[in-house]
Amino acid sequence: MTMYPPKIVFLDRSTLPFSLDRPRVPHTWQEFPSTPPEEVIERLTGATVAITNKVRLSREALDRLPDLGMIAVAATGTNNVDIDYCKGRGILVSNIRDYANSSVPEHVFSLILALKRSIIAYRRDIRLWRQSDQFCLPLHPIGDIAGSTFGIVGFGSLGRRVAEIAKCFGAKVLVAERKGASGCRNGYTPFPSVLEQSDILSLHCPLTNETRNLIGAQELRKMKKSALLINTARGGLVDEEALLLALTEGTIGGAGFDVLSEEPPVSGNPLLDVELPNFLLTPHVAWTSRQALEALCRQLIDNIDAYFSGAPKNLVA
Repeated sequence: MTMYPPKIVFLDRSTLPFSLDRPRVPHTWQEFPSTPPEEVIERLTGATVAITNKVRLSREALDRLPDLGMIAVAATGTNNVDIDYCKGRGILVSNIRDYANSSVPEHVFSLILALKRSIIAYRRDIRLWRQSDQFCLPLHPIGDIAGSTFGIVGFGSLGRRVAEIAKCFGAKVLVAERKGASGCRNGYTPFPSVLEQSDILSLHCPLTNETRNLIGAQELRKMKKSALLINTARGGLVDEEALLLALTEGTIGGAGFDVLSEEPPVSGNPLLDVELPNFLLTPHVAWTSRQALEALCRQLIDNIDAYFSGAPKNLVA
């Protein structure tokens, strides 16, 4: 039963560093910079709407929150919410869609270009250039995207936009069928073939039980030794220990990541201390352009307004 005025609680406001309008319906509003697991139930007691970006809402916690009618996820990924429980309980869950269709793909190609053209290594070479008698110092390999085969795993809005840009660069695009699929949809290429043929492989699928460790040691061995692996989706899609071994042994050509399996990586991570010229890591910022944040904030509040108006949208449960 909805309380009046309804109580709306944002559990991890600091994850959204941008101004936020308030829903139109009369309400009470509480926000916390972050919320540890042991305080979730206390903070959501009596709440009609919970807003979460990364705070986990488990079956055990949700079972003790009888007033909760909606969870507004302030992100696209919803793996931090027990969706099956919400469906059974009738708790509506909304997410954010299509807000970073420029921000994330541009970050993807920033990583690719930096790796392909050895930007970091060449930046370090400037001091050597001053002591050189040559007009250029071609000390590191440089490759083009043009003419390469560009594999995409996950063909939602972000995957499609990355494909469009890759074609503009002059790459041949292959869209991977689901791993282990018995058949192959029109326009798709079997997953193993994409691994084997791609010069660049970019991941854009959600993290689920089926996609966890989608790319492991076996998959990395199937890739070209010169191939780049790009992950701006979710860290759990890739076996990070296997990736580190592949990078150090030269199984693949390089990797550019914006995500890790644990964020923030307070327990450590094998990729944190990698200082290799063929690996780049950024702290989950591909989605944070000013324009993308504006769009996310508008959609988040629109989702809550739609719920209270009786016409909920962007539902995953």
